[in-house]
Amino acid sequence: MAARRRALARHASRAPHRRALTLLASGTAAVLGFVLVGGASYAMLAQNALSRQDISMLVAPTDENGETIEKAPEPTDFAAGEPINILLMGSDERNGENGDIGGRVADGMRSDTTMVMHISGDRARIDVMSIPRDLRVRVSDCQMFDGSVKRGWTAKFNTAFSLGGSNGNRAEAAACTMRTVTDFTGIEFNGHYAVVDFSGFIDMIDALDGIPMCIPHDMRSSKANLDLEAGPQVLDGQTALAFARARTGTGLGDGTDLMRIDRQHELLTNTARKALGMNMLTDVQQLTQFLRAGTESVTIDEQLGSLTNLAGLAYHLRGFDTSNLEFTTVPWQYAGDGSGDVVMVEGLAQDMFQSIVDDVPLPDADPDAASDEATASASEPATTASPSTAPERSTTPAAGATAAATPSPSATEPLRETQDEILADCATA
Repeated sequence: MAARRRALARHASRAPHRRALTLLASGTAAVLGFVLVGGASYAMLAQNALSRQDISMLVAPTDENGETIEKAPEPTDFAAGEPINILLMGSDERNGENGDIGGRVADGMRSDTTMVMHISGDRARIDVMSIPRDLRVRVSDCQMFDGSVKRGWTAKFNTAFSLGGSNGNRAEAAACTMRTVTDFTGIEFNGHYAVVDFSGFIDMIDALDGIPMCIPHDMRSSKANLDLEAGPQVLDGQTALAFARARTGTGLGDGTDLMRIDRQHELLTNTARKALGMNMLTDVQQLTQFLRAGTESVTIDEQLGSLTNLAGLAYHLRGFDTSNLEFTTVPWQYAGDGSGDVVMVEGLAQDMFQSIVDDVPLPDADPDAASDEATASASEPATTASPSTAPERSTTPAAGATAAATPSPSATEPLRETQDEILADCATA
């Protein structure tokens, strides 16, 4: 809501200036139109008397070797007009460089962070839905590249990545996770996924020269190597990773994965604000260089792994307004059996999933209704009532309510903020 308020305030302040520019442009067009029409007949008569020769090659920019720098063509969106769902996973592997970063505490593959990113067909909205790692689900059977099948069972959600990654292959781990997500949500991904490890995360944050954050109070975690003081901060890759990973320690809430999800959402929101503020999506060459550096650090599907496709998609999001970026979490409540597991609030969760399937905005809900439904639908008695029973943002309407129509892209200038402007928000937060 704060981002939305800022966007509306800034757009409103620009309105008189925009009207003045519109009037000036209209007057200029009228004058030019008169001159062109009046001079057309003379130009046609004089055309054959003119000596014409193309000098574009002589004035085109050149590189240090004197070679002409070709203007990069506008990238094309490989899925123009179609919504795109991407499964984003953070790998907690502890081998090689990742072991140096996170500590060599365990073997195997794990993923404590999984998000469904939905990009609307009109490229005006991006919804990101986090799936709690401790969500109790039916883990689907995992198909492996060698033709074998790993049988699934009811377990914590992050078991899917571990089961699929039992052969040490990230793609198999991603496939098992994707199949599990599709089976309990109905959301199809067309094979689109990205797995980011510790080193890849650090590289991408550092490629943006850090992320500005407002740290509300001191945060310390010996396990995550986090030591942050309260106040405005620019987090480099190493510190941003610690901020995203930290779960237990000082100033980190109740130590649950669900509190960590909130911090991850805040970090990713400011990452988007920083990248858009740098106008990275409008500079094709800068965008391609950044994507090339980023894709070297992740495991990704072939279609998204194409720099042409990825650059085209990003370029067609260049007018995106961060006020249309929504983060949410699958509606959940504690299982109530002392296991620490959480379970879905079925009605609310299914409404959220269906909104993504239908490519419509995540609808708002009455938090009191969410709490009532959570209590009524739980298979086991819930523990002490918690605000987390409702979705992170109020997301679903009462049963039978119709989802809002997809908004058209705003005609106003999208919100763009510098790093200093983002940090200045700390004073008013």
